[in-house]
Amino acid sequence: MEQDQIFVKMAVDSWNGQLAATSKLLDKLTDEQLQEEVSPGKNRGVYLLGHLVAVHDKMLSLLLLRDELYPELYPVFVQSPDKEHADLPSIAQLREQWTAVNEKLNGHINKLKAEEWFGRHANISAEDLAKEPHRNRLNVLLSRTNHLSNHRGQLALLVK
Repeated sequence: MEQDQIFVKMAVDSWNGQLAATSKLLDKLTDEQLQEEVSPGKNRGVYLLGHLVAVHDKMLSLLLLRDELYPELYPVFVQSPDKEHADLPSIAQLREQWTAVNEKLNGHINKLKAEEWFGRHANISAEDLAKEPHRNRLNVLLSRTNHLSNHRGQLALLVK
């Protein structure tokens, strides 16, 4: 296995591990627990779930894989704070969207060749990537893995 393939495998394995751990945690949390704030005055679990769905959905277009499945979630769960929108999707709907978006995203992630991970993503031009080659698709996956880990830690505070 070449060095680029090893780096990509390490990153994808880390992503898959965080994703599996988060899904397991979400399966454990009840709808009632997801309605609670992770700590007083902080985001509710339902908001964090919607936020993660929206961010993972946005990864589809950011990584130049396909259009988003649920673009309507981004303004509600990324561009707005918790409790700004009274009419959120149901927790059941968000759980279904979590599963669907991650199945679609991972289907694409697992098909990308190692060299494709070192190419540009939607938020960088070819010229800028040539100047800063570290700002590639793999970097997006690494940052989103850390993002997922952070929010999984917050959601874990809801376990009783």
